[in-house]
Amino acid sequence: MTEKCETLTDMELVEQVKIGDRKAYSTLVRRHQKALFRLCLRFMKDTASAEDVVQEAFIKAYERLSSFEARASFKSWLFQIAVNTAKNKLRERRDTTDINDVQLSVAAMAETTLVQGSIADVLHSFVDELPPRQKTALVLRVYEDLSFKEIAEIMECPYDTAKANYRHALMKLKTDLEEHSELHRWTDEVGGFVMEMTRRVAEAD
Repeated sequence: MTEKCETLTDMELVEQVKIGDRKAYSTLVRRHQKALFRLCLRFMKDTASAEDVVQEAFIKAYERLSSFEARASFKSWLFQIAVNTAKNKLRERRDTTDINDVQLSVAAMAETTLVQGSIADVLHSFVDELPPRQKTALVLRVYEDLSFKEIAEIMECPYDTAKANYRHALMKLKTDLEEHSELHRWTDEVGGFVMEMTRRVAEAD
């Protein structure tokens, strides 16, 4: 049965779960847990908290599966639950961190575009200053490579709003990088990254 589950689509697995097949849900968990953990870690900043959010998101998704109407993909629906759960967790610990001060890791960008660790650190601080919804759109697009339709579903906003949040985030990062005087000695690396930002901004037009 497990081998059969692996060949089913998410929607087919959801239907199996609805008729009582718990193994089908285990397949959904295995299929999405790595991406979900990666997403949650960018918000929660530590492994233990991210794991807690992932577990809670999967539990909530299982409990609410009967109401899932497939207007969005299962992955988008699951990510939406995880993002909302992460935000709620951050609000609960507002005495130590605020939702507006969430730091998102820039490791993915650093590995693919930025060679110098110092540049990654500077970029990290710029990303940290983005408004929460811009951060969310950026992370879903850049790190998870989701479509704007999926991002809109996860953020529970219109397509154009999701796209605008992403574009504004990129434009802010591009401007910050271009204006940061300390980056001048890394012209080659930063120049390449600014070009990448320009390409992505154009993509979001």
